Amino acid sequence: MGPINELWEILAVVSAVVLAGLALLVGLVRGRGGRSTTLPPGADGDRLPPVSTDPSGQEPGDVLVEDRPVDVENRGGGVAVEEIELEEAATLERPASARGRLQRLRARLARSNSAMGNVLLALLSREGLSESDWEDVEDTLLASDLGVEATTELVDALRRQVRIEGTSDPELVRSWLRTDLLRLVDPTMDRRIAASRTEDHPAVILVVGVNGTGKTTSVGKLGRVLVAEDKDIVFGAADTFRAAAADQLTTWGERVGVPTVRSQVEGADPASVAYEAVKAGIDLESDVVIIDTAGRLHTKRGLMDELGKIKRVIEKLAPVGEVLLVLDATTGQNGMRQAEEFAKEVAITGIVLTKMDGTAKGGIVVNVQRKLGVPVKLIGLGEGPDDLAPFDPEAFVDAIIG
Repeated sequence: MGPINELWEILAVVSAVVLAGLALLVGLVRGRGGRSTTLPPGADGDRLPPVSTDPSGQEPGDVLVEDRPVDVENRGGGVAVEEIELEEAATLERPASARGRLQRLRARLARSNSAMGNVLLALLSREGLSESDWEDVEDTLLASDLGVEATTELVDALRRQVRIEGTSDPELVRSWLRTDLLRLVDPTMDRRIAASRTEDHPAVILVVGVNGTGKTTSVGKLGRVLVAEDKDIVFGAADTFRAAAADQLTTWGERVGVPTVRSQVEGADPASVAYEAVKAGIDLESDVVIIDTAGRLHTKRGLMDELGKIKRVIEKLAPVGEVLLVLDATTGQNGMRQAEEFAKEVAITGIVLTKMDGTAKGGIVVNVQRKLGVPVKLIGLGEGPDDLAPFDPEAFVDAIIG
């Protein structure tokens, strides 16, 4: 064989080897063609290729869940996992329990009223109190809206104790103040909210007051207090003169799953709305129906007469178990006049004191209870949704004297 022939033989062998290698490589590639590749989450190619076209017109690779397209995600290993991304349902808020709210907010209350307590303790701890000192004590109590009658009573009691015991011991003075103030606040009053279903009808709570006291907000917060106690509630938006009031109450209800009965017509008859709210409460077998009424000046005779009408119409279906008057704690004697006028029109059963978080007007608790003969049942200590608390006389007095 010549050199040329040998060269041709070598080329033939090399070509055969190359062709065999190419054939093997093609075979390996084809053998892997049906497998998916595991990719890190979020990398390109993380979605499976479409295997079919959905007849509804959705993009290939989507799965319909509750009439909404959901992507199918490749989780690696050649296994397709359906990632169902349902829209989050509106999550209802779970209000804080009414128990212990006042204690939790006690520091805020103490900041509001400690000025009165500090002044009284400083005055009464002096040796040899003069008439001028006693006048300062009286002025401090009157400035707290305690009222003339209660102030006189408290000062007379303190004078007797000073004559007997003296005033050198601050702790002794503190104990006198606590005992006498607690007696004036009167812990024996029944401060429970009538919120229990009776026979075939819900408890009905009518909330009244003038504009600007936080009335509608207090209705919303009271609803949260009762929801926290596992009560089924219905709101009645009978403040039909102010569209924003119905909207506001509806929003409060939506947060905690409480339905609101309202009129779509501004200026509708409030008594009709209140009636329908109670009727809805009966149909739904609710525990409580809370009726928000229009804010009104106590001097407007027509509006005050309307309150009586609302109550009479409601009682065709169910008795009104509570009439709560909302008072702004900062209004002082003007608030007292409001309370007296409202009490003439409807039988007030309890007081809701709002805006107690920024004032040293704690004496109004005693004053309003004495004037109306009904207890303060709820106290508002801030702007938060759960800042309305059942009134606790002992915690209240302790916050004042520190």
